[in-house]
Parts: sequence; structure tokens; C-alpha cells
Amino acid sequence: MRILKTIALSALTVLFINCGGGDKKEDKKEEVKLKTNTSTSTKKEDPNVTEIVLLANDQMQFNMKEIKVPAGKKVKLVLRHTGKQPVEVMGHNFVLLTQGTQMSEFAAKASTARDNDYIPEGTDQVIAHTKMIGGGQETSITFDAPEKGEYTFICSFPGHYSMMNGKFIVE
Repeated sequence: MRILKTIALSALTVLFINCGGGDKKEDKKEEVKLKTNTSTSTKKEDPNVTEIVLLANDQMQFNMKEIKVPAGKKVKLVLRHTGKQPVEVMGHNFVLLTQGTQMSEFAAKASTARDNDYIPEGTDQVIAHTKMIGGGQETSITFDAPEKGEYTFICSFPGHYSMMNGKFIVE
């Protein structure tokens, strides 16, 4: 009987601890969402520059599958890695590919270019790219929007392109 009481008490303790922890995780996720959706910039925005903030996480996901920008303007793309994993394990970048570039072929070449942030040397298939960053880091790049059309963007870290890609549409 004493053993049954001990087992029951242990089970209730584990259940109580697990039930109490769930609310904190949800609150924390909501807090992160609120923080990433707020702008802390105090600079005046340049009407000739379209600013995009792209988030990447430890689950190999961008927060956007489609980015639209106006033709004839500069684009400032800010890439934020919201995860915690280091760059060597879960690095992310933003690579805007030229029209007609096959993602899988480009990614195969990129996977061998570790010393160059997984961007093949001398390639003409990249319009713009950021450096590779790890969890908690941020980088940005400013470039001229290419001509009107639809382009593909990816993360070129080995194996990431299949989940981390989207359309970059210039209108």
C-alpha cells in the first residue's frame, strides 16, 4: 500500500509540473512574436528603399514564402536568425537567385563552398546574398531590385534549400 501511495504521489507531482510549464512556453512564444513584429528603428525611412525583415529559425523556416517589392527601388533586406543554434550547426543566409536557376543544382554547388558562406565562387546565378549567420544574429544587405518578374530566394546552408525557399516578386 505504501508503494502505491508513493507511485501515485510521484505521478501527480510529474503531472502537476508538466501542466504548469505549458503556459510559460506559450507566453514566451507570444512574447517573441510581439518583439519581432515591432520596429525599434528611429531612423527616417527612405521612400526609395523598401525594407524587408526576414526571420529564420532553428526549424529551418523563413517566416515568409513570398516577398513583393516595387521595381526600380533599392531593397534593404534584414535577416534575423531567431533560433539559438550556432552558425556551424544551423546557419542561415538569404540568397536571391537569377531567373531560370535550378534550386537543387545551385544548392549542390553551394554545399561545397563552405569557406565562402555556401556561395559558389564566380557564380552568375546570384543577384544578392547575405552572409551566413547563427542563432541570435542579424545581418542585412542593400541591393537594387532586379527587373520586374518572379525570382527564387533560398538559404544555401547544406540541405536547407528544400524547406527554406520562397518567391521574390518584383512588381
